[in-house]
Amino acid sequence: MQVPNSKKWTKKAFTAIKIAVTVGGIAYIFNKIPFLDAISNWNEKTFPWLLFILFLTVILMAIQANRWRGLLLEEGKKIKFRTFYAYIALGYFFNNLLPSGFGGDAVKTIAFGRRFGNTANSVAAIAISRVMGLIAMFLSFFIALPFVAIKYQIPLTYTVTVSITALIAVAVIIGGLFLDKIKIPNKLATKVPFLLKLQDSFTVYRRHPKAFWLSGLDSIWLQLVTIVIHYAYFKAVGVDVDLAVITVFTTIMVTFTMLPISINGIGIRENVQVSLYTGLLGIPADVVLASTLLSYLPLLFQATQGAIVFAAFGKKNK
Repeated sequence: MQVPNSKKWTKKAFTAIKIAVTVGGIAYIFNKIPFLDAISNWNEKTFPWLLFILFLTVILMAIQANRWRGLLLEEGKKIKFRTFYAYIALGYFFNNLLPSGFGGDAVKTIAFGRRFGNTANSVAAIAISRVMGLIAMFLSFFIALPFVAIKYQIPLTYTVTVSITALIAVAVIIGGLFLDKIKIPNKLATKVPFLLKLQDSFTVYRRHPKAFWLSGLDSIWLQLVTIVIHYAYFKAVGVDVDLAVITVFTTIMVTFTMLPISINGIGIRENVQVSLYTGLLGIPADVVLASTLLSYLPLLFQATQGAIVFAAFGKKNK
């Protein structure tokens, strides 16, 4: 009789915990705030704002595509922009299928690399993009924080968690740029030669600082668009929230949803939003939840685009 692999059981246990946290979080929030009470805040004024949000979602995806293309340097210029946009959409499709916010990145990067033969460069570009996006988010958080802190008492747990995550993001960027300083054991390099290619792909940005900093600029644009989208969520349910508050609270929410304790942050997102906007600003909990539930519609819109791309790729491979 074969003894079960401990890693396999650990993975299953971890997945079970994530499912439990997700289901528990959703059950708790909807027990506290009935679903129908929340969506009753959607009305005819919500629809125009939703269209605006979907438009900004396309802009956001286009900026992501441009950032990825720019980080692939000369190779990126040889590939059409719409191809990058298509793979960004594909990533969102798989992000909504896999129990991790990073699953889509893996799928789109591997698929892109196999098609164009530059997997290592693509992996490095996506990794740099992800972390630069986080750094832009944290930068906006610390800029807006003093303006919010003078009005509201933000729990120390939130600020500390964001600060620690921000330091990790900066460390990852610096570590990636100087990854060539780490000696990969010969046995490991021989067994997995891709590691050497990946190491070179990260450090190439030291020789191309312009592309690196332009990716940072794209990340700032992305953050600004994201802030406006979250502002629009509240306008869609008839509430006007200060942009500085949106910036700080959105960063806190995103940071907590990144923690690998639930499925794509579901269950965590809703509870953190209500804790912040209701607990600190006094906005009715059903209104906050209504605005939060709206955020799933752009995700569905992105996933639908990805499904179309996936279907098109399937037809080409037949």
